[in-house]
Amino acid sequence: MGGTTGADTPVAFLDLARATEASRGELERAIASVLDRGRFLLDEETASFEREFAAAIEADHAIGVGSGTDALELALRGLGVGDGAEVVTQANTCIPTVAAILRAGARPVLCDVEPDAGTMDPKSLAAAIGPATRAVIPVHLYGQCADMDAIMEVAGEHRLPVVEDCAQATGARFRGKTAGSIGAAGCFSFYPTKNLAALGDGGAVVTSDGGLAEKVGRIRQYGQSRRDEYATVGVNSRIDELQAAVLRVRLRRLKQSNERRGEIAGRYLDVLREASVEPLRVLEDRDHVFHLFVVKAPDRDRFRAEMSRRGIGTSVHYPAPIHRQAPYRELARLPVGLEVAERMCEVVVSLPLHPDLSEAEVERVAEAARASA
Repeated sequence: MGGTTGADTPVAFLDLARATEASRGELERAIASVLDRGRFLLDEETASFEREFAAAIEADHAIGVGSGTDALELALRGLGVGDGAEVVTQANTCIPTVAAILRAGARPVLCDVEPDAGTMDPKSLAAAIGPATRAVIPVHLYGQCADMDAIMEVAGEHRLPVVEDCAQATGARFRGKTAGSIGAAGCFSFYPTKNLAALGDGGAVVTSDGGLAEKVGRIRQYGQSRRDEYATVGVNSRIDELQAAVLRVRLRRLKQSNERRGEIAGRYLDVLREASVEPLRVLEDRDHVFHLFVVKAPDRDRFRAEMSRRGIGTSVHYPAPIHRQAPYRELARLPVGLEVAERMCEVVVSLPLHPDLSEAEVERVAEAARASA
């Protein structure tokens, strides 16, 4: 898959234009069909995508919404989590996880992560739960599921719903269960960089709880129960027909593209087995979909500079934990330590990994990473 490049051609960290090449004709036909029908919101493309996506996640319902951030907010609101509540999530997530909690009217509480892969530490989660806690949001970081058995056990002891942040893990599995099908709800982002990507913003809430699905479906449409009748306070958060049509095309290739990601990651893991940069671990009983391939580089700036000199783009996900970002510094006043998340944010580097990389590019990235370590 992907194009060819010469030995001196730079390898970008990500090339979204290339991602449309193989299926451009099919995407254009899908978009044209929406234009021909002249219906752009909550019509047959959305309904079809919701059915197909729910089946792919092995859940009973999927509700298309405006973004992954909206999905988390609406799931919390559908569960009745709002003013005065606390929601525990991890400190090394992307800002949207915490933004969604705040938008739901709740207060984020941060817990630490395990050191091998950066997913939620169940022991830290248990210590972070307090009298006001009303939900837990584990993040399936970089394409790998958190330890959902342990997290569900901790949450169950406190009768707390678990909302899975699956923004980076579409198609991942934990002990045979699909990410997003384990907790009360799974929340997905279809941002253009994701494994299942729209050509703009989009998201979905999946659940096998019919009552929750109905509530989220109302909230996304101003709280409307039927035309001109409103059952609850809601928002405007609807995936549009054009994005639903695009996602239906790309959903058919999701398994294949995730397998290609796994092949590329396998090559990187082989080459870096003895290198001084350390790939994050693939944990037991996980089917990792490698949204990102992340290594720990003790001297990150030097490593990235050397990779750049060799023509290889890199990125950092994420350079600072939530509580070290200016708007969220008050979250540092916590019941638990966040030392692991803090250390990881100082050393993590993401290498180029997407299904459209050519074999030659994969080898160039792998060899450059080994030589730059």
